[in-house]
Amino acid sequence: MSTRFPEQFRRTALMLGDDGIEALRCAKVVVVGLGAVGGYVLEALARAGIGRFLLVDFDYVQASNINRQPLATYRTLGRLKIDVARERVAEINPDAIVETKPILINEKTMGELFADPETPDYYVDAIDSLGPKVGLIAELLRRRARFISSMGAALRFDASLVRVGPLSEVENCPLARQVRKRLRRVGADPRLVRCAYSPEPIRDAARAGREVLERVDPAAPLPSERLDDPPGRPRNTLGSLPTIVGLFGLRVAHEIILDLSGARGTRREFF
Repeated sequence: MSTRFPEQFRRTALMLGDDGIEALRCAKVVVVGLGAVGGYVLEALARAGIGRFLLVDFDYVQASNINRQPLATYRTLGRLKIDVARERVAEINPDAIVETKPILINEKTMGELFADPETPDYYVDAIDSLGPKVGLIAELLRRRARFISSMGAALRFDASLVRVGPLSEVENCPLARQVRKRLRRVGADPRLVRCAYSPEPIRDAARAGREVLERVDPAAPLPSERLDDPPGRPRNTLGSLPTIVGLFGLRVAHEIILDLSGARGTRREFF
């Protein structure tokens, strides 16, 4: 076993090899949306040793987040999620470099997201608002960026059905249906979008035909200088389990770890 890496990565290196760990250490991942799914993505990637992050979210931690968002605790209530996230990464891997952008993704701010001349290695779309989500996916496709998206995790119970595949094949997900429809309007191909999803039929039939984009309470007050970037219209309050959203986030992180480390499709021999 090589001594090139700290003890904290020893067990991961036994799976991925030193070259895999080095690839993760050199990689930059952009996580857009630090709610339930995005929070679990960040937790796993930080523990895997990703060396650089750009974290994007405009929202504040609320009490209603605590049931499912790993960054939400009573200690973090009222704080910007990106600030809490930066501290969390530092607690796990102090050597990781973390940049943050407290912005809502829209046509005005899209350029700011891509302002860095260096191309990140991976993007994560964990946005729960339809318009910003579609806008980000369409721009990532236009740029031919490497990314993975998350579809709706609310109102699901069956943990065994969480999977990853093309957006074009997702069934029983109102969010995925709306994203596909809007992407096609702008000439983007849903077959090129890899996403985490569940084909489990939504049990709440009254909501099954509606948009299932979640915002439980009104957002915490924004600083006056940011009032021209409101969080958007109120949306349905939907039930969600911490286990299911956690599986969505961990599955997304797992795909990224395999891709960036070069471990996808390989089998390491143990002696």
